[in-house]
Amino acid sequence: MSPTATALPLTAKDLASDQEVRWCPGCGDFSVLAVLKQVLASLGVPRERLVFVSGVGCSSRLPYYLNAYGFQTLHGRAPTVATGLKLIRPDLSVWVVTGDGDGLSIGGNHLIHALRRNVDIKILLFNNEVMGLTKGQYSPTSRAGTRTRANPCGSVDEPLRPLTLAVAAEATFVARTIDVDVNHLTETLRRAAAHRGAAFVEIYQNCKVFNDGVFEYATDRGVKADNLVYLEHGRPLVFGQDRTRGVRLRGLRPEAVSLTNGNAAAAADLLVHDEADPDTTLAHLLSRMVYPELPECVGVLRCVRRPTYEELIDGQIAEAVREQGPGEMEELFAGEDAWVVE
Repeated sequence: MSPTATALPLTAKDLASDQEVRWCPGCGDFSVLAVLKQVLASLGVPRERLVFVSGVGCSSRLPYYLNAYGFQTLHGRAPTVATGLKLIRPDLSVWVVTGDGDGLSIGGNHLIHALRRNVDIKILLFNNEVMGLTKGQYSPTSRAGTRTRANPCGSVDEPLRPLTLAVAAEATFVARTIDVDVNHLTETLRRAAAHRGAAFVEIYQNCKVFNDGVFEYATDRGVKADNLVYLEHGRPLVFGQDRTRGVRLRGLRPEAVSLTNGNAAAAADLLVHDEADPDTTLAHLLSRMVYPELPECVGVLRCVRRPTYEELIDGQIAEAVREQGPGEMEELFAGEDAWVVE
């Protein structure tokens, strides 16, 4: 769609399109959309400089519901289109909206390369651990044993961990948040928007129809404190209803320990989070902490600065111009690399 120019500051209402939002009642996508509009309105970026690119899936409808520029592309190809757009128009704020099926199955290769290149785009991966739009097949992130209409005996596949994939691809910003944790979701999206480089955010998102309640351990108020570690830079990993448990390393393996009864030794050994560590070892370990064996991490696992893909390409172009001059298109066409097709 082509938004008309509006004066800043924007409101969430300014960013709402005239399209009917067509997700199932109770879908976690509603929460993400509402928070995203609030965050975008606070960025001070005009609507005409906001672009959302999606692939195919329930989450990929989101560009229709924002009064900004948007593309719904081919299945899994959103990172590729977004990369090309950012290179030709670096002034734009480019976001990718994808799901665990779209982004990690047919789109997995495109996602990896956008992250490793450090293209300055923001990638939101809605993870409901199921193929929702195609009526409930298991996805790359579905847990072993997940029963679906297409797989009534249960999945035998080892699930893919989105954060582990992003860390392995050397993404410079990697985070996880949850659809119904509005405050945390808001702050995570703000930080992703502010990051210079490839920002990857996994959002646990409930599919009310085909995989309802898969994240109850992380959303139910009665138990989530015992099952999640909220990461804070420079702070030890502490969790639990009364913050009486922590995470330390035993060799290269994280383990949960009790901090009660004056267990000073355990408290002194707790793992301290360092999101700015250029080495990916810590972020990788955190990405592999999985319920119920260990509490799962939410928050920013990694946030480092390195030159973006656009900066490196621009540097090469500037160097070539310095050495060879700006060049002429006619000379290029008439050069040795041209040929005639008869």
